[in-house]
Amino acid sequence: MKINFKKSAIVFFTSCCLASASLPLMASPDITQIMTDQAPKAIGPYSQAIRAGSYVFVSGQIAIDPATSKLAGETIEIQTLQVLKNLEAVLAAQGLTFENVVKTEVYLKDLKDFQAMNGIYGEKFSYAVKPARATVQISKLPLDALVEISCVAYIPGQ
Repeated sequence: MKINFKKSAIVFFTSCCLASASLPLMASPDITQIMTDQAPKAIGPYSQAIRAGSYVFVSGQIAIDPATSKLAGETIEIQTLQVLKNLEAVLAAQGLTFENVVKTEVYLKDLKDFQAMNGIYGEKFSYAVKPARATVQISKLPLDALVEISCVAYIPGQ
């Protein structure tokens, strides 16, 4: 049996194109940078946050006080409060609050600090629907911080 590879390739290509033609075409989301002076400036090749479509991705924040550019306090409680203030400021730059947050990631230098961090975190995320969250212990954070938190927020009606 002789196979006509050229004809087979055309039939395969045509069937693939027809199948994909029935799928909706997805446009690239509009991606914009979010910046505010109310939170620490990015100290590397990253943004404070990025808006992509209906979501805002906030980079991890450590307890840097934007007024002094220094680490705020030495306790997990003080640092957690500052981290959450920084996150709030970045979200506010896009007109959002913690109520819009759908996912957080918490990085702790020591999981022994989990309960103290979690108490303060719970006060800020006191809404009926809490964000999904991952919490992990890591060996070291920038400036030897005790906690870093990043988040993803949803922009309703987009």
